[in-house]
Amino acid sequence: MAREQGIDRMPLTQPPQSLLEGASLFLDFDGTLVALADTPDAVVVPEQTRALLAGLDRALEGRVAIISGRDVASLRDGFGLQNIAISGSHGAEIALPGQSVAAAPRGDGLAHAYAALTQFAERHEGVLVEQKALGIGLHYRLAPQLAETCKAQAHDVADRFGLSVHSGKMIYELRGDTADKGVGLTALMQQQPFNAGRPVFIGDDVTDEDGFRAAKALGGFGIKVGVSEQTHASYALDDVSAVHDYLAAIITDAEQGKHL
Repeated sequence: MAREQGIDRMPLTQPPQSLLEGASLFLDFDGTLVALADTPDAVVVPEQTRALLAGLDRALEGRVAIISGRDVASLRDGFGLQNIAISGSHGAEIALPGQSVAAAPRGDGLAHAYAALTQFAERHEGVLVEQKALGIGLHYRLAPQLAETCKAQAHDVADRFGLSVHSGKMIYELRGDTADKGVGLTALMQQQPFNAGRPVFIGDDVTDEDGFRAAKALGGFGIKVGVSEQTHASYALDDVSAVHDYLAAIITDAEQGKHL
């Protein structure tokens, strides 16, 4: 058994299909809907994944959204996800289908930090800097031996320009706001049609823990993708393929007339 904050936790089990009955479903993107890649631009969204999202949207009567660290523009324009609600930039952006993005302004500190991190990356092979609408990603997946160096640099730059640092899978992200995925989930749950359902959030990374906590606080559940000894999720799925299989079964139930 793992322990979290002094509490024993048994290994998580796979969620029952009934968990999505009457639910509002929130999905992380990288590592949950699509497999991780060496660089952010290398990620591919297969057509069957778009079809999966469309089927879920029909089955849950529009109560499906993506909550991602990527910004809304990259998800819409880069991956063709115009027809689904999105909370981007770790909850700092909200966009419903067919509507413009509601977001906080980008502060000057991010521009200065981006310049500093770009200079750092130029001196360290394998380190990549990702410009986001409301943040900066410092990736070291191609240079794992530089993890501690990147961590120190991220914190140094953040301190200089009044930003915060958030760690993820082979990335340190700098942000100038106080949003997180839980904030994004809560904001969407205040809008139709999401406010008619119970929140269920599926994610794989440490940044998704905020979403798990928010879902639980609103009477819902979190589903963790992959193994984790410490999580606020109530259930688990092994990997991206298992997520797709679980969600496809939900669509099949809906098509066979079973109530969701």
